[in-house]
Amino acid sequence: MQSHSTERAALPALTLAALGVVYGDIGTSPLYAFKECFNPDSPHAVKPTPDHVLGVLSLMFWSLVIIVSIKYLAFVMRADNKGEGGILALLSLAFPDRDKPNRWRAILIGCGVFGACLLYGDGMITPAISVLSAVEGLSEATKVFDPFIIPITVVILVGLFCIQRLGTGKVGALFGPVMVLWFAVLVVLGFRGIWIKPEVIAAINPWHGVQFLMTTGYQGFVVIGSVFLVVTGGEALYADMGHFGVRPIRIAWFAMVLPALFINYLGQGALVLADPTAAASPFYRLAPAWALIPLVVLSTAATVIASQALISGAYSMTMHAIQLGYLPRMVIRHTSSAERGQIYMPHVNWALMLACIGLVLGFRTSSNLAAAYGIAVTLTMIVTTMLFYFASRRLWNWSRARAGLLCGAILLVELSFFASNLIKVAHGGWFPLLIGAVIFSVMATWKTGRKLVWERMQNATLPRDLFFADIEANPPQRVPGTAIFMAGNPNGTPVALLHNLKHNKILHQRNILLTILTDEVPHVAAADRVQVEQLPCGFQRVVGHYGFMEEPNILQLLKDAPVTGGPIEIPKTTFFLSRETVLDTGKAKLSRWRKWLFAVLARNASTATSYFGLPANRVVELGMQVEI
Repeated sequence: MQSHSTERAALPALTLAALGVVYGDIGTSPLYAFKECFNPDSPHAVKPTPDHVLGVLSLMFWSLVIIVSIKYLAFVMRADNKGEGGILALLSLAFPDRDKPNRWRAILIGCGVFGACLLYGDGMITPAISVLSAVEGLSEATKVFDPFIIPITVVILVGLFCIQRLGTGKVGALFGPVMVLWFAVLVVLGFRGIWIKPEVIAAINPWHGVQFLMTTGYQGFVVIGSVFLVVTGGEALYADMGHFGVRPIRIAWFAMVLPALFINYLGQGALVLADPTAAASPFYRLAPAWALIPLVVLSTAATVIASQALISGAYSMTMHAIQLGYLPRMVIRHTSSAERGQIYMPHVNWALMLACIGLVLGFRTSSNLAAAYGIAVTLTMIVTTMLFYFASRRLWNWSRARAGLLCGAILLVELSFFASNLIKVAHGGWFPLLIGAVIFSVMATWKTGRKLVWERMQNATLPRDLFFADIEANPPQRVPGTAIFMAGNPNGTPVALLHNLKHNKILHQRNILLTILTDEVPHVAAADRVQVEQLPCGFQRVVGHYGFMEEPNILQLLKDAPVTGGPIEIPKTTFFLSRETVLDTGKAKLSRWRKWLFAVLARNASTATSYFGLPANRVVELGMQVEI
């Protein structure tokens, strides 16, 4: 009973926090989504006639219902990996590593990884289009600001990325209240428009959307790509599920976000019905003249919050990819002693900043950026639906008919969005596809290269039984102290141990073989964290288990490990690590450019010493050359 009361007490706070983090992206869509359907400057727009306005509004409303309310909130969020969500978590649920490898499984896993890669393209476009569309509101107040819109946007983006190293803990407390104010303003502005033309409420009838598609033909098909902008950010609901839980996210959506969004879209539609020229900037023209500058300030704050969620998501996804072996080790800095999930990754941060600034300078307007937006998100959603089909059959034993009927109906809608967005490829949609392809190539090359290195090292590793038999037959000289040898294979003999014995011809009194494993779960329970096995000749094997959303803490692991010989004193312990140098043998398992890429990634990867937080003055690295 106490746990339920505690959960109920935390529910309002979690719901408020979810408003700030989860719904920042989708919550700022009213700035540009409706405008892109009717903007006279957009090549993909339709004329703002009454039938067109009601049809587009109907498509927007039912897109929000089908994609967000039904797909994500009703079904996909039920597929959680011990409370965590996201496309990589869904991938491990649909195809666990213990499954037998086959061709179709490999293809679908590749699609899942590519879907995750496309989220990086989304993470680059979202801050650019959100902040730029907010700042463009200054043009509605006065044309004096027109030459300064791009510089102001760039300055805001630079400031946003520069403060990332400070962490989001202090600012995060403001996210929820600011977004509550934002959604309240959306409602007020929406009702202001509806008051002008109340008949716009008829757009809730899905027949208006069907009629629009039937009568407009190809032009209506093209506009579907702009309609899709209302659901961009929907993937964040599932990805952030582990931070807030399903219930707060659902409550926030149905109680505030969905009503606020649709009321505002109705208001924009009503304004365009009354004055078709307002289609150039319907959101800002809903506000009275005296409120324009405060609205621009609030919009900018909301878009910064939306961008923050995407940036933090990119950090988290990169850490997951490192843990799952898809990316080399990178520097990860924790920005909060209380919240483990609050991290900062310098390499990712500066790459995102340069990409965002480049997008703003290259595309110059939010309308141009909207042409690049959407195709990556549609592909990611399609991949999620495909993976959900296999996850539902595995988790809940759904029949093919049941899973196929649900996923097929959702895929029909998403494939329509995707087909419409394909038209945008020539107008900028190539950018997120290019980013996704580049990152996928990096991930696939690193995963394959590490597998080849692992195979070569396995061939060079002495079986454990033979090693101990040789030690017993020819005992080396022992020196006082503790030595820890890190090993990727929990059953083999570490290469660093063999090299130390070969070259130095000594062993410490206590030797620990340490292996860190990433399990197919987001988090590992404390009771399952460490395993200790006693081996011959005074050796012990310590195996640490971590989830793919956790960063290993080796010093804490060794402190808690129940090893024999007393507690491990780190200042008196020597860590032995092996460092591989990759050599190209010219064999055909990897193409030449992928071998070059793998070698570059391996050389620039963060060292095990810095990644695992080992004391540098207690580490000995022994190098070896590996041919692939």
